[in-house]
Amino acid sequence: MIANNIFKAIGDFFTNVLFAPYHSIRAMDNWWLQNTVSWIFIIITFIAFFYWIGEIRKYKKAGNE
Repeated sequence: MIANNIFKAIGDFFTNVLFAPYHSIRAMDNWWLQNTVSWIFIIITFIAFFYWIGEIRKYKKAGNE
């Protein structure tokens, strides 16, 4: 019974608190505003990828494989 209440509380927290901004974004009419979060994640991913490639080149150049 207690474990069931904990999982329900976690589900309610994610649904009603953390995902609330996404419900308001979904109701917008502008496509660009709706997808800003996705574009931000894509940009962060590209930055991390190029940083990772740069670190690999450094280690390869130093001979540490």
